[in-house]
Amino acid sequence: MTDNSIEAALQASKRVHFIGIGGAGMFPLAEILLKQGYEISGSDNNESETLDRARALGIPIAMGQRAENITGAGMIVYTAALLKDNPELTAAQASGIPTFERAALLGEITRQYQNALCVCGTHGKTTTSALLTQILLQAGLSPTAVIGGKLPLTGSNGLVGKSEHMVCEACEFQDTFLSLAPDVAVILNIDEDHMEYFKTLDNLIASFRKFAEMSTKAVIYNVDDANTRHALEGAKIKRLIPYGRSEESSFRAVNVTMEGAFASYDLLYHGEFLTRIQLRAPGEHNVSNSLAAIAAAMFAGASILDCEKGVAGFRGAGRRFEIVGEYHGVTLVDDYAHHPKELEVTLTAAKQMPFREVWAVFQPFTFSRTALLLEDFAAALSIADHVVLTKIMGAREVNTYGIQTADLAEKITGCTWFEAFPETAEYVTAHAQKGDLVITLGCGDVYKAGKMMAKIWEARN
Repeated sequence: MTDNSIEAALQASKRVHFIGIGGAGMFPLAEILLKQGYEISGSDNNESETLDRARALGIPIAMGQRAENITGAGMIVYTAALLKDNPELTAAQASGIPTFERAALLGEITRQYQNALCVCGTHGKTTTSALLTQILLQAGLSPTAVIGGKLPLTGSNGLVGKSEHMVCEACEFQDTFLSLAPDVAVILNIDEDHMEYFKTLDNLIASFRKFAEMSTKAVIYNVDDANTRHALEGAKIKRLIPYGRSEESSFRAVNVTMEGAFASYDLLYHGEFLTRIQLRAPGEHNVSNSLAAIAAAMFAGASILDCEKGVAGFRGAGRRFEIVGEYHGVTLVDDYAHHPKELEVTLTAAKQMPFREVWAVFQPFTFSRTALLLEDFAAALSIADHVVLTKIMGAREVNTYGIQTADLAEKITGCTWFEAFPETAEYVTAHAQKGDLVITLGCGDVYKAGKMMAKIWEARN
């Protein structure tokens, strides 16, 4: 089924079935279609908080993926993370039911809006998209949004607004962002990731260049990032809006100061002082993310006062340094970081906070990323005082690399690892002390280990 037929399939369908509905990129699309009046059903292999939210919205969820789950659906949407022999996918393709990868549906939704603000980059997409959405919401600009993490302001990943503005994450995984229709492309950074697909950094940069050239109005980009600048060299783009700390930035941060893990800076626009920005989301890396969100928000019509208000009320998206609770003096945090650079900035921010010691509880995600970036993972995780690893979550992959958690553990001094979450939780709760910070890290289901820790602590007197 070709992408140009997706509009017709949507018009002809009453019920849309999502294979892998619990995925961060899938559920917001299901939320949007549900709010547009479609019947939604879904399936997944792993229980999650996302599935709990789906059920609360009245969406029937089948656990385990079987051919009969697609019965009665007028259209099928699947995630690119599926293995090709997935029983629902093969049944859908054989049945003649219109079947589309999620990027095709997201692309169709972006075409429904006159000002699609598509946020891409290796790191920071969810935080930047969530902050941009919050600014636009509080400015009364009523955006539609597809965010990879829950926005605390709305309690959801997906949002249906009433304006021409749409905010969405644009992920480079397997070039899926090339299915979108960006009016404004926001490029945060370009770093080596998904190299099992791209093979070389040059190929990755070339994909970002293609995406930038698809923009119809402007490209807002991080001028401080060398790979991003390289991607835009010679690109045919209507308007370029640079942001960063460099003098050539249209939106520029100067006089950056840190109070613990929280940054503040003077915001300049074309060299003129606008305001002092105070961040409530931890980590100096959020200076760059906030500049991108402010630049995109002002392009969409938000005022600088709107931006100040949005930033002041934003403490992060779901699973982005999200505080779970404090138990017997131990603070438990959950974070989505799954790439060495993300681990580095998250753990650096954690170390800047007034905690006694920092525990990193990390679930490696995919065999390819773990194998190809093994040394980088070891270096980033070593920032923590204690490192506890879990079994690698292979997700869409078969372990052709022969990589095991033990291979990473042996490169980190004092590292401990466990096959299962219960053992992980027992170990951490037995050893973490009052005043410590424990962070569960990863884009899989490592947050479940955090929930187990919380229960163990809560059961203690």
